[in-house]
Amino acid sequence: MFKKYRMKSYNYRLLCLMLLCSFYGIIIINSVKPAYTVRQVFGLAAAVVVMTLLSFIDYNWILKYYWVIYFGQIALLLATRLFGYASHGAKRWIRLGPINLQASELGKIILILFAVKILSMYKEIIDTWGFISVLWILLFVPLFLTLRQPDLSQTILTTSILFILIFYAGVSYKKIGLVILIVVPTVLGLLLYVQNPNQKLLKKYQRDRVMAFLQPEDNDDGAYQQKYAAQAIGSGELTGKGLNNDDPSSLLNSGYIAEAQTDFIFAAMGEQLGFVGNITAVLLLAAIVAECFWTSHKARDFTGRLIAMGVGVYIGLQTFINIGVVVQLLPNTGLALPFFSYGISSLMSLYIAMGIVLNVSLQRRIDQNIYTADFKDVRSIENL
Repeated sequence: MFKKYRMKSYNYRLLCLMLLCSFYGIIIINSVKPAYTVRQVFGLAAAVVVMTLLSFIDYNWILKYYWVIYFGQIALLLATRLFGYASHGAKRWIRLGPINLQASELGKIILILFAVKILSMYKEIIDTWGFISVLWILLFVPLFLTLRQPDLSQTILTTSILFILIFYAGVSYKKIGLVILIVVPTVLGLLLYVQNPNQKLLKKYQRDRVMAFLQPEDNDDGAYQQKYAAQAIGSGELTGKGLNNDDPSSLLNSGYIAEAQTDFIFAAMGEQLGFVGNITAVLLLAAIVAECFWTSHKARDFTGRLIAMGVGVYIGLQTFINIGVVVQLLPNTGLALPFFSYGISSLMSLYIAMGIVLNVSLQRRIDQNIYTADFKDVRSIENL
């Protein structure tokens, strides 16, 4: 479970980047919704404790219990469906004492870990239709339960992460290309279908979000969140209007930006701190993704490479989607901005994922004796 590590190998850069993002997010949350600040601070403190513990637990030991975490996630999703409470037309949360747990948030890292373990165990047959089919059948169960909450955005995001992870693990371009040839026309067909007012595929609020994106001129009521968010970012110009400002022209102060502490925190940041504030956040998140990819490159084994890559894709893709929604490049999805947005479930899930990545980094191959030998020794070993 625990190993002896060299603390100078700890990835302090990644740790500092995470904390910088989280503290930055708390500053914006305090400016937007001060009532949520204390809860976010306590959530961050708990998340850091969990992350620190996980960073010293061998990731291969955790993956020994891959069936436990897989069925645990299914049980949590079922419990949410049976005993959870609904908000905004979706039953996604379950109360655990003072905590409201969103199972689909934790599900992203659980499914990444489960997929990594299966891919590592059967890497010799990864590029076969039989293996791919069985893996997706296993993944389909928790994805379907997430979709039924309903949580379409988390389902699409998690599916996309897993798709990229499986491709990175070694599935051939031909198979990926064939899947894309099937998926793209299917998605286009579904987009045409959901424009029908009598469609049965999406809930009303989900269809409203899609239509607000496709036909904003005819669906102003559904498009106002994104429209005002984009205007708020533009009004911030280079350096913004300042934190806790009382500017009467502020869209944020006038209440036009809904969920400014969660889904649209990037808009609040843009109005208050301007382009400088937004680009700082983007660069911090890009640096975290780059550190994950660097960890993947330096990982000591196939399993570690997949874990770090999967988490990097998770953070990068969710960041792209959140910002894409705010600047009107994508339909409204309801996804948080990693490390910045308010939400204990999201924060805890991210720090759990990063704790495991930190352990992968602690065991990176540069610290193994085989790689500290001289060049001649390394060549002779590789030729065995």
